[in-house]
Amino acid sequence: MLIGYARVSKSDDSQVLDLQIDALLQAGVNQESIYTDKISGIKDERPGLENCLKALREEDILVVWKLDRLGRNLKHLINTIDDLNKRNIGFKVLSGQGVNIDTTTSAGKMMFSIFGAFAEFERDLIRERTIAGLQAARARGRKGGRKFNLTKSQVRLAEASMKNRDTSVKELCAELGITRPTLYKYIGPNGELRDFAKRVLEITN
Repeated sequence: MLIGYARVSKSDDSQVLDLQIDALLQAGVNQESIYTDKISGIKDERPGLENCLKALREEDILVVWKLDRLGRNLKHLINTIDDLNKRNIGFKVLSGQGVNIDTTTSAGKMMFSIFGAFAEFERDLIRERTIAGLQAARARGRKGGRKFNLTKSQVRLAEASMKNRDTSVKELCAELGITRPTLYKYIGPNGELRDFAKRVLEITN
C-alpha cells in the first residue's frame, strides 16, 4: 500500500500543499492515505508525520514529493529511513535530489541500504566519542563526564577549614572561588566529607 506525506513550512496558508498532493495522487497514492503538516521542518513535533509513520505497515511504501519534506535535518532523515528499512517498509521520492530513492527498483534498494549504513556509522561514532569522553574524564579524576569544582588539595583545605569553628564560610568560598551551595556539596557543616569530595579524593567507602 502506498502512503503519502506532504509538508509546507508555514501554517498561514501563504504556502499550499496542492503541488505535493497532486504529485502524490499522480504517483498512485489514494487521497485518504496522504498525511500532511503545515509546520517548519526544524520543529520536533510534526503530528502529520507521526501519524503517517504509525500508519505504515510491513511492505507498505512511504512516498514523498522531495527528500527535504521528510527530515528535520540529515540526522533525522537518516534515522527515519533506517527505521523504515528495519520495519521492511519501502520509500520513494518523486522529485529533487532524492528521486533515485525507490525501493521498488534495484538501484533504490542500494540507496536504501546506504542510508542504513550511514545510520549505523553515526551511532558507532557517537558511542565511540561517548566512551572516549568518559575515559578522558575518569583519567582527570572525574566520573560520568562531570567536571569537579575543587581539586584534591582544595577539598582537603575545605575539610580542615570547616572543622575549625572559627572559619568564615563566606571567606572560605571566596578563597576557593565557589559558592556556598557548591561548598556544601563537598563538605558538611562540621567538616565531614560528602560524596563529591570522596569522588575527587577517590575514596570508595
